[in-house]
Amino acid sequence: MSEPLVTSAGGVTLIGGGALEPDDLEQALAAAPLLVAADGGADQALDRGYRPAAVIGDFDSLSVAGRAALPPEVLHRVAEQDSTDFQKCLTRIAAPFVIAIGFSGRRLDHTLAALNVMARLPAPNVILIAAEDIVFLCPPRLALDLPDGARLSLFPMGPARGSSEGLEWPIDGLAFTPDGRSGTSNRVTGPVRLAIEGPMLVMLPREALAAAMAGLGLQ
Repeated sequence: MSEPLVTSAGGVTLIGGGALEPDDLEQALAAAPLLVAADGGADQALDRGYRPAAVIGDFDSLSVAGRAALPPEVLHRVAEQDSTDFQKCLTRIAAPFVIAIGFSGRRLDHTLAALNVMARLPAPNVILIAAEDIVFLCPPRLALDLPDGARLSLFPMGPARGSSEGLEWPIDGLAFTPDGRSGTSNRVTGPVRLAIEGPMLVMLPREALAAAMAGLGLQ
């Protein structure tokens, strides 16, 4: 883990250069008020009238105008090319959790790289907001209060297994792998309880953000 460039007692909103829905930034900032940008995500923040407290990245996508609009002390260039800007940011943020926006919806390789980082790095709790979903890495034990019929998908990022309560199709005894079984579009039938071994992503509808934060102990 690198030395922190950003330290916060509360949540951090991390904005990237990918696609954004109209209310992404406002929704994220309501839960995580400190705004940090990954490289060209600073341009997206500035275009929406927000100035990030820090910009971290290799600066290959930050515009000249964006750089000029920001004071030098908030610009943190990390020149190495062995990691993505998302990884550069997460390994340099010391905070209880990060709400990530602008890391999906345009280039699929960027989206997959972000999910890979979430699954393998020791970093703050990360909830990534996409166009219709939120996604986060499942802890070993997770309890969620979701409405009956809500969609809940599980996607393994390596060999994984577990047990469940409150799902229409229980996962007990099933072996999950990225090139084998996944748990797409399960449905909630009551209070959800998951016990997971191995790297497993949980995907929920966007409106479940508050429930996800509560289940992860972030509220």
